[in-house]
Amino acid sequence: MKGMIVRAAGLAKEAALETLWPTRCALCDVPGELICKDCRSVLAFIDANDACPRCGAPFGCRQCTECNDTMLTAAGREGLPVTAMASVLLADEGARRIVTTYKDGNERRLAPEMARLMAPFIPPEWSQAHLTYIPATKAALRKRGFDHAELLARELANLTSMAGSALLNRPKSADQRRFDRRGRQRNMEGRLSVRPGASVPANVLLIDDVCTTGATVFAAADRLLEAGAHQVYVLTFAKVLAS
Repeated sequence: MKGMIVRAAGLAKEAALETLWPTRCALCDVPGELICKDCRSVLAFIDANDACPRCGAPFGCRQCTECNDTMLTAAGREGLPVTAMASVLLADEGARRIVTTYKDGNERRLAPEMARLMAPFIPPEWSQAHLTYIPATKAALRKRGFDHAELLARELANLTSMAGSALLNRPKSADQRRFDRRGRQRNMEGRLSVRPGASVPANVLLIDDVCTTGATVFAAADRLLEAGAHQVYVLTFAKVLAS
């Protein structure tokens, strides 16, 4: 009986909140769903068959403009520290609105919606990997009150039944959105570390919301490989086209 009363109270609270602040689409602001059917139908999904099989860059399956030797040399790398990468959407205006509403608008209910879009992009060979995520900085946690990538990883773990845990620390770094490609590389130098006492599995699937230049996920992969990982896969919700 007590459980029924608690559930009834929860439903009543949700109904009251929905009346005062109705759920609206993150893209078009129409009431009803967090991502309405019409907006969902025009999302810029990345075709895995057209993407680079190494870095996941859209349209890079034949000649990638992001992980070729010239770009890697410019980034001070001889090769990629990740086994493979994938992203769900091009980071166009629609994807950016979803991410901004989620992270900066504190619409945490978007996490399961985003995770449901991300889950089909996990290939079978990644499914036995250990889920982890790029942690937010302490400043971002104070500002937002939650770790957006952690919540995405948790929702993905629930959907896929994959094991997961926090493996990385990120005590301090400036917001990557402030920098160009070279600045992003420099900003991440020494900014990530494996958590003390963490046992890093052989295969890791690293989750983040947006991949711009790859600087953050590459720095995370470096630390995971140093700590014993053999393969690091990366899945992000959106991918910025290289300029």
